[in-house]
Amino acid sequence: MSEALTALGINLPQLIAQIVNFTILLVVLRLVLYKPILKMLDDRKARISEGLNAAEIARAEAAQAQSNIEAQLQQARRDGQEVVAGAQQIATRIQAEAREQATRDREAALERARTEIQLERDRAIAELRGEFADLTVSAAERVIGQSLDRDGHQRVIDEVLTESNFSGN
Repeated sequence: MSEALTALGINLPQLIAQIVNFTILLVVLRLVLYKPILKMLDDRKARISEGLNAAEIARAEAAQAQSNIEAQLQQARRDGQEVVAGAQQIATRIQAEAREQATRDREAALERARTEIQLERDRAIAELRGEFADLTVSAAERVIGQSLDRDGHQRVIDEVLTESNFSGN
């Protein structure tokens, strides 16, 4: 076999030495380089995993914050609509109260005007009665040619007014 190896150009002691050297190098590299590199890669993998977890947590928190903001906006919209509706109700009530007050004021002014008209009418009728009485007395004095006293005048006037259609009705 050594002749076959020599024919192939393989030196057996050198091959064994290279295998031993390779094994020693492999063990040394495994102990010195491979384990620290694997540890460093595992640490990096753990940091990346933590970063991804933190990013996922941050994404979830951002989504939660966004939903909270949307809920608050919807609540604010509802509150705003309630305020507007309340203001509209108040405005409607104020308008109704103003209309009612205006109606009451108008009715009171109309009643005062009616009262004033009635007082003016009564005063005019009383004045007209007085003038009519004076005319009647003047006419009666001329007709009978004599003057009656004031009580007599009043009695005659009351009788004439009672008999006439001019009794204020």
